[in-house]
Amino acid sequence: MADELTIKSLTLLFDRPNEPLITPKGENNTIFQLTDQFIPPDYENNGLDLNNRYGEDASETIPLKNLSQVPQFPLASQLPPDAEFSLFLPKHQAMASEVIDVLMNVPENQFADFVSTCAYARVHLNSQLFNYCFSVALMHRRDTRNVPIPNFAETFPSKFMDSQVFQQARESTRILEGNERNPIIIPRDYTATDLEEEHRVSYWREDIGINLHHWHWHLVYPFTSSNRAIVAKDRRGELFFYMHQQVIARYNCERLDNSLKRVAKFSNFNAPIPEAYFPKLDSLTSARGWPPRQSGMRWQDLKRPADGLNVTLADMERWKRSISEVISTGKVRLANGGFQDLDIDTLGNIIEASILSPNPQLYGSLHNNGHMFAGYMHDPSHRYLENFAVMADEATNMRDPFFYCWHAYIDDLFQQHKQSPYVSPYSISELMNPGVRVQSVTIENLEGDGQPNTLNTFWMQSDLDLSRGLDFSNRGPVFARYTHLNHRRFRYVIGVNNTGNARRTTVRIFLGPKFDERNLPWILADQRKMFLEMDRFVTPLKAGQNTITRDSTESSLTIPFEQTFRDLSAQGQDPRVDALAAFNFCGCGWPQHMLVPRGTVGGAQYQLFVMLSNYDFDKLDQADGRELSCKEASSFCGLRDRLFPDKRAMGFPFDRPSTFANNIEDFILSNMALQDVTIKLQNSTEPNPRNPRQ
Repeated sequence: MADELTIKSLTLLFDRPNEPLITPKGENNTIFQLTDQFIPPDYENNGLDLNNRYGEDASETIPLKNLSQVPQFPLASQLPPDAEFSLFLPKHQAMASEVIDVLMNVPENQFADFVSTCAYARVHLNSQLFNYCFSVALMHRRDTRNVPIPNFAETFPSKFMDSQVFQQARESTRILEGNERNPIIIPRDYTATDLEEEHRVSYWREDIGINLHHWHWHLVYPFTSSNRAIVAKDRRGELFFYMHQQVIARYNCERLDNSLKRVAKFSNFNAPIPEAYFPKLDSLTSARGWPPRQSGMRWQDLKRPADGLNVTLADMERWKRSISEVISTGKVRLANGGFQDLDIDTLGNIIEASILSPNPQLYGSLHNNGHMFAGYMHDPSHRYLENFAVMADEATNMRDPFFYCWHAYIDDLFQQHKQSPYVSPYSISELMNPGVRVQSVTIENLEGDGQPNTLNTFWMQSDLDLSRGLDFSNRGPVFARYTHLNHRRFRYVIGVNNTGNARRTTVRIFLGPKFDERNLPWILADQRKMFLEMDRFVTPLKAGQNTITRDSTESSLTIPFEQTFRDLSAQGQDPRVDALAAFNFCGCGWPQHMLVPRGTVGGAQYQLFVMLSNYDFDKLDQADGRELSCKEASSFCGLRDRLFPDKRAMGFPFDRPSTFANNIEDFILSNMALQDVTIKLQNSTEPNPRNPRQ
């Protein structure tokens, strides 16, 4: 693993991404000692002199090694420094593969060579392209996995917050010293008013933690690379389905809590899109605002040679028909003309489409190009030299209401497969856990004076330090303060009677709304798609009576609060604070502060479902022989270099329709329990006690 100096050197390459490497990096005024190889083209006449001049005042220096073989980036070097980068663009995918190959091919434990190779790439490549490739390489090389990847919102803050913030931030850095700077307040309603009904859920779509989750998940699970091992992780296609299915379910819960209908899927590619979106973001890289979308705009054929895009609506319709055929027949046509049985993992790789797709010529790239059609609606032929909109960037696309319309359609394709004759519904014997009876389930509040079985949400103001991403400004912290949803800490208390011998069991906890948008009880065929996974863990059961307790902060779904709002070195009260350095892989988990839906002031009615499943059906044999307790955001992230820690289908037992139950009450067996829960919104705003300045 990388030593302390190497970790520091690599981490500093993230600092001030648009500043040249000739300037000091980090709060300690560290300078990289450059040679001619590392001088940016714009500074070839005076770069060494400037670097030496800065070095005279530097508190420490990091020497770079001249490379005997200078890396070649024939494709990646074509991306201008001020261009936006998107993995949805085929041309950009090829660029990223080229850079990742170079970084991955540096021999392991040759840290001087690796640091210098990364520094060379940083100097000569687009900053966003470099950041992505550098992050992927650090995460997937065995010798650099202990190098923390900084919070992307701190490195490229313009992708996450109101554009007005940065003018205020630069003014603050010019005039005030670090300890004199007050946080810059980001108003809660800055992209629209409630005249636009979709704005009622903007607090959720525009949440920094949610957008960081989506960016980081795709960092852990890239869909393209010439290094197949980076993409081919265990059950990757199924996890693509399940993560996005849960996102849609969570979004729909927020919509119900705000008196909105469930999101309407976008399945007619020729239809106008009623949802408008004005992102109010500026790019600090390209000095351009992100394009808005007016209501009623339509997809059009994409012919943008500069971006390597030539895709028509007819292509999308053809891929749509091919995917519908494979779902209806249960057979995948391979590129060699043969066939294989369809499973959920293969379907995920086909729909996304990752390089694992068994026949990309036939099944195309439906999901990814859907993002591009939405991202270029305003300039499909590049007539106006416009950049893509937020739908084409994995760090910003969850802000757009159309993201959920598109993914509702994508999820519907997966649900068609789950409901097909080729996927068997679960039998009662598959759901049972003989001898295990759940006798009681209670939610207890650990903060405040909340009633049992009542979850309490509220608004919190938290600070995010922008200084790492404020290029060409004076040093010192610059905080932006934004308002987000949060919930009071709670725990589950589950009473169980085990009439058999001591054993292990998997505890599966879900939460779902009790009534639909018409305030009527659900049929299970619809409600099963609305259940949110809250936790999943393995626990021992002794013979006789057992009481299982589980803190909400231990959820297998979430990452600790500090990973979203604080530097990774910060300490807090989260029980998992010792594991904060494991951010690289587990950082793709769901943000802890968004675990619980908003609820309503009067109290929204939800149902808590608890199942203790048969561990003999759940367990799997890991390569190292260790059993797992399913911590560290494994529900959304899996486990590094290991099998997904549950043999069951993701979302079990709600991933398939039931043949014996029409409603959730009829579904409950002896190893399950259902508890009514109320989610109350305390419509007040509290400062985060961890904020550096109150």
